[in-house]
Amino acid sequence: MKRRLLLGALGVGGALVVGWGFLPPRSRLGGVDTMPAARAQVPLNGWIAIADDGGVLLAMARSEMGQGVHTALAMLAAEELDVPLDRVRLVQAGTDTLYGNVAMFTASLPLHPRDTEAGRETALATGGQWVVSKIARELGLSVTGGSSSVIDAWDVLPLAAATARAQLVNAAALLWRLPASELRVDAGVVSHASGPRAHYGELARSAAATPPGRVQRKPPSRWKLIGTSAPRIDAAAKSDGAAVFGIDVRPPGLVFAAVRHCPMIGGSPGAVDVDAAMRLPDVERVVHLGSYAGSTPALAVVARSSWHAQRGADALRVAWQPPPTGALDSAVIEADLLATAHDASRSGRGFVFHQRGDVDAADRAAARRMEAVYRAPYVAHAPMEPVNCTARVADGMVEVWAATQVPGLARAVAARAAGVREEHVTVHVTYLGGGFGRRLEAEVVGQAVRVALETGGRPVQLLWSREEDLGHDVYRPAGAAVLSSSLDARGRPLSLRITSAGDAITPRWMERVLPALAGPVDTPDKTASEGLYDQPYGIPHQRIAHVATRHGVPIGFWRSVGHSHHAFFAESFIDELAHASGEDPVAFRLALLDDAPRHKAVLRLAAQKADWPGHGSPRTLPAGVARGVALHESFGSIVAQVAEVSLVDGRPRVHRVVCAADVGTVVNPGIVAQQMEGAIVFALSAALHGRIDIVDGVVRQTNFPSYPLVRLAESPVVETWLVESTRPPGGVGEPGTPPLAPAVANALFALTGKRLRELPLVVPA
Repeated sequence: MKRRLLLGALGVGGALVVGWGFLPPRSRLGGVDTMPAARAQVPLNGWIAIADDGGVLLAMARSEMGQGVHTALAMLAAEELDVPLDRVRLVQAGTDTLYGNVAMFTASLPLHPRDTEAGRETALATGGQWVVSKIARELGLSVTGGSSSVIDAWDVLPLAAATARAQLVNAAALLWRLPASELRVDAGVVSHASGPRAHYGELARSAAATPPGRVQRKPPSRWKLIGTSAPRIDAAAKSDGAAVFGIDVRPPGLVFAAVRHCPMIGGSPGAVDVDAAMRLPDVERVVHLGSYAGSTPALAVVARSSWHAQRGADALRVAWQPPPTGALDSAVIEADLLATAHDASRSGRGFVFHQRGDVDAADRAAARRMEAVYRAPYVAHAPMEPVNCTARVADGMVEVWAATQVPGLARAVAARAAGVREEHVTVHVTYLGGGFGRRLEAEVVGQAVRVALETGGRPVQLLWSREEDLGHDVYRPAGAAVLSSSLDARGRPLSLRITSAGDAITPRWMERVLPALAGPVDTPDKTASEGLYDQPYGIPHQRIAHVATRHGVPIGFWRSVGHSHHAFFAESFIDELAHASGEDPVAFRLALLDDAPRHKAVLRLAAQKADWPGHGSPRTLPAGVARGVALHESFGSIVAQVAEVSLVDGRPRVHRVVCAADVGTVVNPGIVAQQMEGAIVFALSAALHGRIDIVDGVVRQTNFPSYPLVRLAESPVVETWLVESTRPPGGVGEPGTPPLAPAVANALFALTGKRLRELPLVVPA
């Protein structure tokens, strides 16, 4: 109880922290001392510096993992500074709290779009989200996640660039004794019609001492770069092999380490026979690893190459000790979740995230009532680049190279592992070979630093094998939900009651990464119900509740988090209601969206471009192919998808996905389309194949043969259509994921008449 009250108290206090995030962006510009700059560079604020050659240096506080964020943020700066995109160079941001991701954590507040006051009360109750927000600001938790990078930068970064431009122009005006209003800027060169001209590098030192005066951002009518499909700034390096990912790091003297965890989740090494491993060529030592950021104790083998390290790890003979809580079994857990959801639905248990009207009265007055149960399994992240970290410890200083979404957390974990203060740790963030939430964890950093303490000052690269990664991931939680609705005599829904059950991610993540909490965290978690409590449909009576369980399987944030499977639950059930009413699935949804015009526009666009009957050009599908539709909002963006599906040898085959999206102002349409395509293929892998089975505590899936991903030959044609908008940007990296599974499931129902209510989607014979 004390822990819960503490979180609640911090939650109320956290309002000040979240409010700070909504102060004028000028408060986040920072001083010149926060901008990492070299001798030939002049910082003008915490985000922008000017090089002597006139190039622009941008402090980059977000990790590039294929989502195009480095290009998008560089475009924001280049636009306001009037420089070509190729003149913007990135430098890794420092550790100042200036670079903390305000948007990611303020977006955690579970506010329902139709129910602001009740949502506010819910937000105050969900103390854990406020605690994370407080931590983000106090510790400068610079996080790349939650599809929030452009959202967070939208106000502050263009203002920083516009402020720097104003200083440069005013400096030129003072030097030339001309009105600033008569000067023009083109491609980083300031000039006047009478002849004077200078590039930014020639003006930078004067500009550093020149006030910016009144600063205004460009109006959209003057944008030259924003809204264009500018080439990605990392494309060339990733094409010719010059890009450096975590596993590409090669500092001088590098040695390699392979890790071995207990095959049983939560187990630990007992007696170890290292003789066979140490007799192998180039194997140097075996290191016992403790627990770092939630990891279980393990062993690492150090060798001269990664291959020799892996062979050495294979040769270890270990008496593995089972976890004290006993072996986990996913089938038992899934059955318990189902029973919990059923019991809570009948008894009214659970934390209520959203309530409107009187569901019980609506049920009593209904002509008929429908109920369905949906389930989702544990799934793994499986990024292409396995978990890895390179570390060097020498002379009391720690240097880390990591493909991480949380450099601040990586720094803190490294400091704890080495027993030094954080200011003695330097973290170099490399490109990430996929993240999807997996690299929000930092256990591998602690492991690498621990090994580096044993290598005599030489750097060591610690690499998890694919088998280690799949067997010791932090998985998307398994979940179950009971959904019911009362219908009137015309088949229109009067009520919507959803009761879900599953482990809560945010409290478990906090326990892993924040040792100062020193105990279990018990607080409602918005991610456990997102995508269920915040639906746009105008159903008058609603009650959306969740029962948080704690089953012991390590869980973490997975691309689109709770939305990823809750959209499958909700949009499949909406389709069931449409079928029960005898209405077309698109028409049924549109009739419930009178108070949600953005959602209605997105759904209509998807239907039109997919040639849905009654929308767009008439197009008859080939025999054996059917369409399904789904609509979902997440991370500030609304996405509708229409999937065209057939069965090939009894298995679903998705041929085409039409995706319509309202993501607010579009910075780079090409990147948005790429992200929607990537999210759809990622979601399709989970929808058709994604499942982690745990038997006797051991994960049965070991590598891609047993945990398959969709391959190129199986990938559908994807068309992306964007709604024009003047709203601030929404998220892009994740919102394309949630609608795919329900769109495919709904198409399979249209094709076969069989309603699939469990992931992955398997059509019964």
